Amino acid sequence: MTTRVARYNSGDKYNTPGLVYGPAAARPPTKGNMQNLASLKLTPALLAAMDAALAALEQSCANFPDLTPEDRQGLTKMGDRSEAFCRQTVNVLTQNTGVLPPSFNLAELQADLADLDALRPRLVRLQQLMEKADDTEMAIGSDIMSACLDGYAHLKVSGLGAGLDILRQQMSQRFTRKSTKKTDPTNPPANPA
Repeated sequence: MTTRVARYNSGDKYNTPGLVYGPAAARPPTKGNMQNLASLKLTPALLAAMDAALAALEQSCANFPDLTPEDRQGLTKMGDRSEAFCRQTVNVLTQNTGVLPPSFNLAELQADLADLDALRPRLVRLQQLMEKADDTEMAIGSDIMSACLDGYAHLKVSGLGAGLDILRQQMSQRFTRKSTKKTDPTNPPANPA
């Protein structure tokens, strides 16, 4: 069986054997069910509950520092390997307080380590929640894009002459590619002779 690309005004009907759809359509329209990775049915009550939970979380984190990029860059950072050193140092300092000058605030250091230990499990939960939110946003976007590509393919094949030409033409701009070849006006390309 030979294949050919469906063209505008070709008179081809959808699902003609051997008919393939052009690159602008990305793929032929689907006959079956559309992709549906996420269908949340967000009710006003659920959105209000989410907003209230976020407001409570923001309130409970109000005293967390808000560092600028410059602040972050200038900080001495504790990585995974450094953390073991820090924990051991706190243990040794706690057992040998006599070697510390009066200006060294061991109680603050111990409180910082306790705060870190208390905060970490919550940060893990927040990170997992953010990953789930990011996945949900990606799935919904994919559902929308997939359905729109299918709808656009249907318009290209069967929506011809139905007063949709201008709309279809506007939508096709999404698939136009810009030339990657740049020309330098001061140095025109050489003409091969």
